[in-house]
Amino acid sequence: MENRTVLFLSRLTLSQTIGIDFNMRSGAVVEYIDRQKILCATIIDAKKQKLRLLNETNREVAIAARRILHQSDITIDLSKGRDNAVCALRDIARRRHLLACGIDIKELWETLNKEQVWIDLSTMTKLCFPDNSSSDHESAVMRTIFNNRQYFKFKNDQFFPNTEEQVETNNAREQELIRRGHIIKEGGDWLKGVLDGNDNSSPNFIFDQVDDVLQILKSYYLFGKESSQADLGKAILNRAGIDDPEILFGILLKTGVFKENENIDLYRYNTRVLFPEEVERAASVLAMTTGSTSPSASFFHGRTDLTDIPLMTIDGASTLDFDDAISIEDYSDFYKMGIHITDVGHFIRKGDVIDEEAAIRGSSIYMPDQKIPMLPDQLGEGLFSLIAGKQRPAISVMVKLSRSFEILGYEVIPSIIRVENQYTYHDVNLVADSDLMISILHQFAEKFRQKRIQQGAVHIMLPEINVWIDSEGEITINRINRESPSRMLVSEIMIMANWCMARFLMEKNIPAIYRAQGNPRSRLFQGTEGTLFQNYMQRRVLSRLILNYQAERHSGLGLDAYITGTSPIRKYMDLVNQRQIRATFGLEDPYSIQELDKIIQFIQDPMVYVQKIQNNRNKYWTLKYLESRIGKSEEAIVLQKRKNAYQVLLKDYMIECDLPDSGYIELKPADLVQVKIQYVNARKDAVSISMA
Repeated sequence: MENRTVLFLSRLTLSQTIGIDFNMRSGAVVEYIDRQKILCATIIDAKKQKLRLLNETNREVAIAARRILHQSDITIDLSKGRDNAVCALRDIARRRHLLACGIDIKELWETLNKEQVWIDLSTMTKLCFPDNSSSDHESAVMRTIFNNRQYFKFKNDQFFPNTEEQVETNNAREQELIRRGHIIKEGGDWLKGVLDGNDNSSPNFIFDQVDDVLQILKSYYLFGKESSQADLGKAILNRAGIDDPEILFGILLKTGVFKENENIDLYRYNTRVLFPEEVERAASVLAMTTGSTSPSASFFHGRTDLTDIPLMTIDGASTLDFDDAISIEDYSDFYKMGIHITDVGHFIRKGDVIDEEAAIRGSSIYMPDQKIPMLPDQLGEGLFSLIAGKQRPAISVMVKLSRSFEILGYEVIPSIIRVENQYTYHDVNLVADSDLMISILHQFAEKFRQKRIQQGAVHIMLPEINVWIDSEGEITINRINRESPSRMLVSEIMIMANWCMARFLMEKNIPAIYRAQGNPRSRLFQGTEGTLFQNYMQRRVLSRLILNYQAERHSGLGLDAYITGTSPIRKYMDLVNQRQIRATFGLEDPYSIQELDKIIQFIQDPMVYVQKIQNNRNKYWTLKYLESRIGKSEEAIVLQKRKNAYQVLLKDYMIECDLPDSGYIELKPADLVQVKIQYVNARKDAVSISMA
């Protein structure tokens, strides 16, 4: 073929085209493209640039003359009737298809791609059919190149060979299209079989392909249109006759991809549950080399030894990662209160694998059925945790108090501590009135809160709904009183410690991740006198929190500066702020403003996701509990009137839902009503109620 190619290419004029004769008469056979297919047709009528055709499928169509792909020298006698014409067209199409099957387009390309020039239809036809060059042969060439576009570009009736790189790319694309087509067909048939109760409906569908389809369907269920597999997922569902993607959860449950109570948010927010191997290895080495030996002299260097002061931790009964402890000493004419925070920065260096993983996670996540820690448990619950009887490095805020519980001064110091007692909130509540030290701490907490309120703090008192799932899967729901002596004591003392640390850094002119908040858009009550309704609605009109490296007023807390630094085991932001404090003592280099800016930007999304995951999971399990309460009555508070319903709050569960407006009773905000649970679906986040 090469010798013939040289001969024909030497005659080629690049601008040459075989034009279409638009003075075409009735009966002339032409070809045009319709829905990615070449069709044979005969002209019934031609007026200017408009043609009326009868095609091989026995349809009449009207098209513009410019759409004609190929004009044949063959004509059909229309006087013999329509059926005869259609049969003739089908014979022509069949003949041309058979001719096209005899063309080896790859061999043709291998010969022509060395000369990167446009080749006209006549030349290409003579290359493929040296002894023939009829309209049928020309059509066969066009059909071959049209149906396989890997090797040539074409424009009108000219063709240009693709480069080897383009052919490789086109081949890969073609194989991918074939694979996708197979996945859609076989996957859709398999999925329909699963729905019909026959998992083996597609015997040619091997296991690894099933796994591929399940991953596609999982991605489509989780992310919908945002899924990288959205088009494939939708096509598989269409093939299976499914128009509701929500059905996919049942499919994924039946096939073992999901469990009944699968936490979908962990996938949607790309949340890591397990730690990477390199992080686990680093944590094991750190715990083994540091935790198994007695503290060296360098351990105490630059630190104040406070191990003779009795410290206590106060936490929930299930807490295992203790990151703060409290002490109180009576010096006759004043008190000295200590808030001691485990010094995580002493062990974890900036930028190491453990630190980077903590930054990615942003925070520990606490859910009724699962805890996802920010740090590996052997560190968070072991080496870093303030476990009774263990010496630990700490950052201590030592506050001098008058006998009337006024703050006389404070200092922030690196320290060595040892916890003596580990109490639960329940333990402290039992002795709140009888234990002198607990009583002193509680009185200070009340005094400090009152001072914050006088300075404009918006104190919102809402119950915390605790959802507990036992080993048998039984769900228990309790309302926790955040104003109990123990919780109020811990809350106010930690707020005070964070305020002191913020002022310490501000006075040292050290940047940190400060938290600020503007004034609320309105005040619904003053002090602590608000009703449950007022507290709930007040939260809706608070200004958003702002993170910045400069201190500004936090109006919600009534403080002139604020950071969070009391939970470095659980929150990366607290670890960052702790490092800034450590830097003032020369224990490490401080973050620059630019580094803090990057950290703030980096952790904002993870922190939003953590909050959503926790809230959604708590609500999911609350709704699972309410699924067993269908038909029962509950008390609700009316929040506001909507178009056809009232928005209400189920008091015992702190869940909002809509109460349909019956038109018989006029309700107003803050009204208490009895409602009946009509329908609950935790998976769909749905709850329906009616008036009881």
